[in-house]
Amino acid sequence: MSSSEGFLTDEQRETLKVACQNVELLSSSPKSPTSFLSEHHVKAPAGGKASTAGIAVRHVRRSHSGKLVRVKKGGGGGKGTWGKLLDTDGETHIDRNDPNYDSGEEPYQLVEATVADPLDEYKKTVASIIEEYFSTDDVGQAASDLRELSSIQYHPYFIKRLVSMAMDRHDKEKEMASVLLSALYADVISPAQIQDGFYILLESADDLAVDILDAVDILALFIARAVVDDILPPAFLTRAKKALPESSKGVQVIQTAEKSYLSAPHHAELVERRWGGTTHITVEEVKKKISGLLREYVESGDTLEACRCIRELGVPFYHHEVVKRALILGMEIRTAEPLVTKLLKEAGEEGIISSSQMAKGFARLAESLDDLALDIPSAKTLFQSLVPKAISEGWLDDSFVESFGEDGEVQNGDEKVRQYKKEIVSIIHEYFLSDDIPELIQSLEDLASPEYNPIFLKKLVTLAMDRKNHEKEMASVLLSALHIEIFSTEDIVNGFVLLLESAEDTELDILDASNELALFLARAVIDDVLAPLNLEEIGSRLPPNCSATETVRMAQSLVSARHAGERLLRCWGGGTGWAVEDAKDKITKLLEEYESGRVVAEACQCIRDIGMPFFNHEVVKKALVMAMEKKNDSMLDLLQECYGEGLITINQMTKGFTRIKDGLDDLALDIPNAREKFSFYVEHAQEKGWLLPTFGSSAADGSHRL
Repeated sequence: MSSSEGFLTDEQRETLKVACQNVELLSSSPKSPTSFLSEHHVKAPAGGKASTAGIAVRHVRRSHSGKLVRVKKGGGGGKGTWGKLLDTDGETHIDRNDPNYDSGEEPYQLVEATVADPLDEYKKTVASIIEEYFSTDDVGQAASDLRELSSIQYHPYFIKRLVSMAMDRHDKEKEMASVLLSALYADVISPAQIQDGFYILLESADDLAVDILDAVDILALFIARAVVDDILPPAFLTRAKKALPESSKGVQVIQTAEKSYLSAPHHAELVERRWGGTTHITVEEVKKKISGLLREYVESGDTLEACRCIRELGVPFYHHEVVKRALILGMEIRTAEPLVTKLLKEAGEEGIISSSQMAKGFARLAESLDDLALDIPSAKTLFQSLVPKAISEGWLDDSFVESFGEDGEVQNGDEKVRQYKKEIVSIIHEYFLSDDIPELIQSLEDLASPEYNPIFLKKLVTLAMDRKNHEKEMASVLLSALHIEIFSTEDIVNGFVLLLESAEDTELDILDASNELALFLARAVIDDVLAPLNLEEIGSRLPPNCSATETVRMAQSLVSARHAGERLLRCWGGGTGWAVEDAKDKITKLLEEYESGRVVAEACQCIRDIGMPFFNHEVVKKALVMAMEKKNDSMLDLLQECYGEGLITINQMTKGFTRIKDGLDDLALDIPNAREKFSFYVEHAQEKGWLLPTFGSSAADGSHRL
């Protein structure tokens, strides 16, 4: 067999060897370069049967039989052929069992990495904080841990997690959760975030009810407790109810909170003690504890022990009360001032009392200096010396002086206003002691500052709110008298606007300020001091969506409620609970009995038994009408006796006469000589001194016009 019959020449063998070596080098490359063999033109020997000169090997192949076989396009395949020497264009299959397997030959793959959700991380972190708090009952540590978290925008979810975890535990944990929320309020978690957190809870009430059988009642109690603790405004319930679907469990929660808890008698005490109150103490109890620890400190002088007691109170959000009471104690006991300043300085440096709480305590004392000066005449002088000392020693921020001067007065530059406020405080205190409305009116007239009447109203209601129901009733009665005598409706409206604009500051001292302001507003409407439209006017002058606006809406709801007159007339315990119509019937009957029996003492006792001194103008009105109808002037003797005994004040007399004057047109239809009779009664009353002399000209003018 010749070399030309199917065997390669030496030159061809050498070329094949080079190609095989190149295959090994190219096997790990992801791309398939052009075959190196295409660059070499391998020639067949000259003696071959078929002339293959100039034809590349990859285009001509021989079978084992020596026959020429035309290969497929691309150089691979064909029956009896070896295929392509370098077949790199097809798919490459990697055998992991091959001894020469290299993992680097594996194709690259993109692996999806899980990105951590910051909210999920926050929830996991706060869950551990809550668990630790339930174990240690350390409010301060829990507040510190939460404060260190950077994701403060997620704090509403802390509210949800805390309450939902407590709902599935014992009463002790529920109480602890409520206490922690009060501690975190405003200091760590903003009021808006508190509301957002509770709204998220209401939205998830349906899901909570699946796992917790009585979820609706428990969540309702949490919300009621938040309202009682003053970390949720009552208006939140109204807003949330409007935003939630009517068929949701969240609406049921709000309805339960309103009907079962917040509307019950003594609801605050009921709600506070519902979970046993094992860790919670009321504001009054906190105040007593603060007073006790301060007096013990003054006796012992042990600063470390006093700081420990302040810390153990567990109410960092209420430390401003410690500052205020400590400063007052230093003023009352002059020898205690160095100890007091030492304690406050130490508490400030140790971080027990924050700078904001320190400034708030000073601010509260500055606002009450006028009242304090009645008991401690040198209060202002002492305060003036304390402020620069505290600032220089570094435990009071110097920004305090920007809002309050070193004398504690608000920096408005109006000396006349400051003097007026000082005067009216003593006038109001004297009124609360004497219940003498004419004397108070005379004192106001002596001040000769009618442009400040709204300020008087604000101060009157503010002082009354911080006292018992008796003083609140006296304040409402006084407003009714002032409206007749010297206050215009505009004065009343402006005064209530001032009150509502400062409602947030008032709530620092008076927990239930919003509800009480609503009652004062509603009571003013029932007493005809304000008209219902005036409430709309007051609301329009306040910023939208603020707590004061909600207070006005609450007052409107109280006025429009069923039996509103009866409820509001006894809201401070001053009335007997009779409806206005019932009171009118009783007045009519007692006057008829007096007309038949003429027993003045018995009639006076009956008026006294009605127990509605702010409604005695109705007695005056009905007595005068009856005197006109029956042409019997004995009713004037009764009114004279009532005034002489102080049973009916000159203001109630004036209001009664005013109501007759306003209705003379209608009265003259039934009593032709009503105007003449009324003029006679006015002259008689003024002669006897139980009607103001200024009423005469207005009455005459009114009769003339009529």
